[in-house]
Amino acid sequence: MIDMKARLHTGELYFPDSREITNDQRYYQDLLYEYNQTKPSEELKRAELLKKILGDCGEDVYIEAPFYSNFGGHHCHFGSHIYVNYHLTCVDDTHIYIGDYTMIGPNVTIATAGHPILPELRQRGLQYNMPVRIGQNCWIGAGAIIMPGVTIGDHVVIGAGSIVTKDIPSNVVAVGNPCKVMREMGEHDRKYYFRDRKIDWENWKE
Repeated sequence: MIDMKARLHTGELYFPDSREITNDQRYYQDLLYEYNQTKPSEELKRAELLKKILGDCGEDVYIEAPFYSNFGGHHCHFGSHIYVNYHLTCVDDTHIYIGDYTMIGPNVTIATAGHPILPELRQRGLQYNMPVRIGQNCWIGAGAIIMPGVTIGDHVVIGAGSIVTKDIPSNVVAVGNPCKVMREMGEHDRKYYFRDRKIDWENWKE
């Protein structure tokens, strides 16, 4: 007999509705439901719940509620100093890794689950999962969708509304559907923070 739970993280086909999987799923989904009922003023309670919910949770991780996750966030691994805006959806049937100092805009979807193209296999309910990795100090724009198996490098900006279907290297701005590298970061970005607005470095020295 095939161990379906063992296949969650291997990329192999499996049935996601096996009892062993759904029992775990519901436990963490219940915790996530509790998180989403908290008040914005209950920062300590939110922080404590995130430590229980997430697979890894570094320092200074803040996720605006509501936060949606297929496995309750249990397969999400967050570094430190991460801010997530409203309505993040993590289809975390396998692992999602998010590096330190990354910011995620509202209505972003990060998906690890896929279904076969062949109709006969989909009809049977088969699924496979591929991990997603997002590097350090990234900015994922509002409404972006990151597809299964994608790796995004460090210091990357993903434009709002982009659909990321392939890996993105470090130190670039990438936009579009499908998401493609628009340009590398360079000297222009050390002078201007938005269009013709210059960075006043005297005010922002560490």
